[in-house]
This record gives sequence, C-alpha cells and structure tokens, in this order.
Amino acid sequence: MSEKLELLHTDRVLIVEGKYDAARLSHLTDAMILLTDGFGIYKDKKRQQLFKQLAHKNGLILLTDSDAAGFRIRTYITNLVGEKNVVQAYVPAIHGKEKRKEQPGKEGLLGVEGVDDALILQGLHTALAAAPLQAQQQNTDPITYTDLYEWGLSGSANASERRRTFLRILGLPPRLSKKEIIQVLNTLYTRDALQAQLEAMK
Repeated sequence: MSEKLELLHTDRVLIVEGKYDAARLSHLTDAMILLTDGFGIYKDKKRQQLFKQLAHKNGLILLTDSDAAGFRIRTYITNLVGEKNVVQAYVPAIHGKEKRKEQPGKEGLLGVEGVDDALILQGLHTALAAAPLQAQQQNTDPITYTDLYEWGLSGSANASERRRTFLRILGLPPRLSKKEIIQVLNTLYTRDALQAQLEAMK
C-alpha cells in the first residue's frame, strides 16, 4: 500500500491536454483543471478567451505531454495568454505506453496520465516554486450547485438549453461541465454580475 500523497493546493488553473490527464490530476490537486482537447484549442475561440481571462486573473499552469505535440500546444497557449501569466510544469520523457492504449504514442513516450504521481507532483511543485504569487481576492459568497438549480441551469427539463444560452451570453465555452461552470463562475464573476445576466435572460 503506497502512502497517501498530500493534495497540492494552488489558485492557478491547471491546463492539461485530455480527459484522462484531468482524471489523473483530480486526485493529486484541488486546482481547477481545464482541457485543451488536444489541438482542439486551436479552433475553439471561446475556450481561448476563457484561458486568457483565467490567465490574467489567476495564472495558468501548463502540464502537457513530453512529446512534440505537447510542446506545440504548450507554446501556443503561452503565446495566446502571455508568458508572464503562465508557469510551465513538466513530466519527464519516459518511454512506454498507457495501459488503456493498444499502441504507444508516435514518439513512444508516456503521456501525463501514464507518469507516476510522485513525478507529476514534483513537476508541479517545481513550477510553482519558481512562480510569482498571484494576488488573490477571496470570494466570500461563492456560487454553488444549488444556485445552478435555482437559476434553472440544472435539474429541470430545459436546463441544458438554458445553460448553453447562459454560457453563450457570458462568452464561455458551451461544453463546460457543471463542475467547470461552478469553478469558472467563482473565479471570474461576482454573484451580482451573474444575477444581472440572468435577469437579462428572462
């Protein structure tokens, strides 16, 4: 039985390539985790805008695979949001293949999801140690799942349609999960600002 690793806390937003990376990281840190959907970020204007907003407010941590594709995505996002708003976290280039895959990747390297927890945490700690501290304002009245329900954005017949409209009005990506919506709203908006947008939807 391996010892339980301590959860890494950071207010910075962690950017990874895919859902398997996100699932892996979710038990190592309490940070907000968002995906690039691989090269999907290149065409997704709303996700690009969201990354820019979060980068300026909280700062980003980029954790992509160690292959050429991972570095291209890393460079693209760094240029998109500005180098000063990003810290770069790396996993070592280790040869191998993830259990769920039949074939290794093009370069035969493990992706983030396949690297040991300790190495991922080491990469994150090293990156954060070198990062300037972002000034944080504490949200004293955070948005909750109950709010989403009361606003008609979850749990009702037309909730998904209403949620899409709401995200479109805010200029946010339409495919955010409920958990991502809560995290993003609490990071970027006050309750008053959101209430005003909801009034406009009536």
